[in-house]
Amino acid sequence: MTTIDALLSNATLLKNLSPAALTEHAVNKEGARFNRFGALVVDTGIFTGRSPKDKFVVQSPESQDHIWWGAVNQPIAPEKLDGLLSRLESHLVGRSLFVSDLAACASDDHHFPVRIVTEFAWHNLFASNMFLRPSAQERAAQTPEFTVIDVPSFKANPATDGTRSETFIIVSLEKRLVLIGGTEYAGEVKKSVFSVLNYLLVDKGVLPMHCSANTGKDGDTALFFGLSGTGKTTLSTDPHRSLIGDDEHGWSDSEVFNFEGGCYAKAINLSAEQEPEIYATTQRFGTILENVAMDEDTREIDYADGSKTENTRVSYPIDYIDNIQPGSRGGKPQNIFFLSADAFGVLPPIAKLTPETAMRYFLAGYTAKLAGTERGVTTPEATFSPCFGGPFLPRPPKIYGKMLAKKIAETNAKVWLINTGWSGGAYGEGQRVKLRYTRAMINAALDGSLDAVPTRQDQRFDLEVPLEVPGVPSDLLDPRACWSDPAAYDAMADKLRADFDAALEKL
Repeated sequence: MTTIDALLSNATLLKNLSPAALTEHAVNKEGARFNRFGALVVDTGIFTGRSPKDKFVVQSPESQDHIWWGAVNQPIAPEKLDGLLSRLESHLVGRSLFVSDLAACASDDHHFPVRIVTEFAWHNLFASNMFLRPSAQERAAQTPEFTVIDVPSFKANPATDGTRSETFIIVSLEKRLVLIGGTEYAGEVKKSVFSVLNYLLVDKGVLPMHCSANTGKDGDTALFFGLSGTGKTTLSTDPHRSLIGDDEHGWSDSEVFNFEGGCYAKAINLSAEQEPEIYATTQRFGTILENVAMDEDTREIDYADGSKTENTRVSYPIDYIDNIQPGSRGGKPQNIFFLSADAFGVLPPIAKLTPETAMRYFLAGYTAKLAGTERGVTTPEATFSPCFGGPFLPRPPKIYGKMLAKKIAETNAKVWLINTGWSGGAYGEGQRVKLRYTRAMINAALDGSLDAVPTRQDQRFDLEVPLEVPGVPSDLLDPRACWSDPAAYDAMADKLRADFDAALEKL
């Protein structure tokens, strides 16, 4: 049986290199380039998003009865992983690997050291951007809780390895190991660690969440749940509030804390006018731009060009954002926002949820998969992703739902549904809700402006919809009134409600 130490002993290990050194390797040996500001521009080949159908969890007696087995967590036998590791040992002979000792969880009580081992220098730079970066002294004192080994050139043989394809992401809770092969998409590294934390932290009473978080000047914390592309990063990056983090957090008995040390934002249609804080990071050395279109002469980026993928991305350390929360921690949340990019155009742009309704929406996790976020998704698709993070849940969704319900009851947090998707018709007919209106609605919820506003009851979706919001056209708040054909709206809305009910019945 191949151990991690034996596996890595066959390669030359380049340990804890600086971002500058990693960048030099990426440019000189991996085809990476600079934009005109010195940010690194890379392509991820045919894999421009995650490969959820190629994710596996190794079966073991310790975790067997606690895993949510199925499409999200496909079982794989321990001997299959051992076979892959044995072949990988030979594959690595004479190769160089980049090793970074990093950490997750900006919490003194739940600090989680991780070792990231990558074939590509730019993947290691990505990991350095996305995770917490200990000092040299802290690194020397820590022992990794988990190791991620990421070797894109190493491919599986489905006939013998028990995989679906040559690509694989395998999590072994017993070996404290994640093994990734056959894909150059760096996002698999960070999401695999998130999945591991989603399993381990539950036993410590911490709710792991696929959400962004920020705080106001008075210390009030807000959470923004949603799948990729629904606006977590954009809406939490607010010049008037301090950013805790943009994607993954834990909620303990005393605080909300970021899992990461960086941000991984969608870059499609990025502009200085709409998202100035994120746009500014693209002009910094150390930032990574994935799959963007660049003029080779001027080195200017065309952020509107989605010819490679709609899932263009920008990765940067969180301190590249000016307005961040020191320590990446905040108090218990007062407001929780569920973000849904409604491709059908039938949900209101904002609604308040009762605690009971909030649990149904949380477990359903309705949104649309936006183009490019996953392989094979070329147009938006309606999807139900439990807890707004189904692909990253190793345990059954109702476990996380019960934890959230308990924490909402303890804090009396207000819960809101925000439709960042379409209005006036479905995708292709209606228009996407303008970002400035979404921001105005969220600001009104945060500052209490909606507390005394009269509401109407949406019986179909069990929602309390405000009749007015400062700075937002009143007719936008009634999605049925925005459709030219009310009967068509009713038919589409009835279908979506039926889909909601069907999704919940499966849990």
